[in-house]
Amino acid sequence: MKTILVVDDERSIRESLQGILQDEGFKPLLAESGEQALALLRQEEPDLVLLDIWMPGIDGLEVLRQIAGSHPHLTVIMMSGHGTIETAVKATKLGAFDFIEKPLSLEKVLLSIQNGLKVGALTEENRVLKERLARDFEIIGNSTPITELKKQISIAAPTSGWVLITGENGTGKELVARAIYQHSRRNSKPFVEVNCAAIPEELIESELFGHEKGAFTGATTARKGKFDQANGGTLFLDEIGDMSLKTQAKILRILQEHKFERVGGNRTIEVDVRVIAATNKDLEAEIEAGNFREDLYYRLNVLPFHVPPLRERRADIPQLAEHFLNFFCSKESRESKRLDSEAINALSAYSWPGNVRELKNIIERLVIMVPDAVITCDHLPAAIAGGKRNGRRSATVSNITRETSFRVAREEFEKEFLLQKLEENDWNISRTAEAIEIERSNLHRKIKSFGIELKK
Repeated sequence: MKTILVVDDERSIRESLQGILQDEGFKPLLAESGEQALALLRQEEPDLVLLDIWMPGIDGLEVLRQIAGSHPHLTVIMMSGHGTIETAVKATKLGAFDFIEKPLSLEKVLLSIQNGLKVGALTEENRVLKERLARDFEIIGNSTPITELKKQISIAAPTSGWVLITGENGTGKELVARAIYQHSRRNSKPFVEVNCAAIPEELIESELFGHEKGAFTGATTARKGKFDQANGGTLFLDEIGDMSLKTQAKILRILQEHKFERVGGNRTIEVDVRVIAATNKDLEAEIEAGNFREDLYYRLNVLPFHVPPLRERRADIPQLAEHFLNFFCSKESRESKRLDSEAINALSAYSWPGNVRELKNIIERLVIMVPDAVITCDHLPAAIAGGKRNGRRSATVSNITRETSFRVAREEFEKEFLLQKLEENDWNISRTAEAIEIERSNLHRKIKSFGIELKK
């Protein structure tokens, strides 16, 4: 039963609305003044308010102003027997959902209430979804590097400066971008994401800037690009280091002039966009190699952020593992599971070349494949547990001695890691390359250099 607060100084109107609302299955609350209405709102949580404008004491517009401050999501419908366009406009600017003139029409009142409740429900659903989304993209951890990163985000996010986020694959660069967006003054506007590495070179201009009808074969209608879609909000350019020099030049122009033309068009479009860029590449080295524009680098690198790899924030591993464990148990409708202390120690000792993404994938696999309520070291992959797998000792345990050089240790670990991933993917090169996020040709070269014999 929805609760509706009726605020009107005329007793006959209050009683008339009370009877109508009860007949329609609503629970009415009555207030004869603005002061009484505000007092009721401190005790009750109505779903909608019918509010008269002209009342002794605090008038309806002032009540509306206070409701907007204390109950910003509450739907308010204004009523007045002396309505003017100016008053209606003022009420709308203060957040009123609708404006009904007296004498009241029963059909119009009920229709406005029904529409207001629908909009209120959608607003609440949107708010809940945004909160859930914010939790899904929460940066987990309290280690010193992550605490410092969160501090930098809180300082930089409310500004309008462009951001460049660097870090290895799987460290959580997108989480940082979304955290900056969530804490910015643009968080009510769009957050538009573009993976520059995933878009073919011949399509990226159309994707970013949009195109006009007939601009190329297949362009049957005009289309807005990502810059258009992000107008007023934030554009996240992920893997910007993989963008061609030609596209980099056009991006630089937009950042400098805040305007562009669609592919096949001659109309100049102005945009107000905050750009957040991210890359796993060393852009300074890319500049030296002639693969990245130096002027674009300095344009983007106003607020630099570096996301540390998981091996540099080992103190966060138990918390991250527990977070992913709870998440996937809920997602897969599994009973709660926990990691025993030995398993947690093994996870914390592992070097995590795939960073947080690899940890997340491992925990998801454990939730799905392990039937027991307690996950032990025996359930972990051999490279993580440090145990035996198909008669081989993990390179992280058996082959590394006090005299081992860093280069040799890295090669031993890399070989062991590739062997395990090949086994996990039934020695399928394509699936293994996708799982560890390297090019298939690169994986072939590494297999050959390590002398790994592929199993059929």
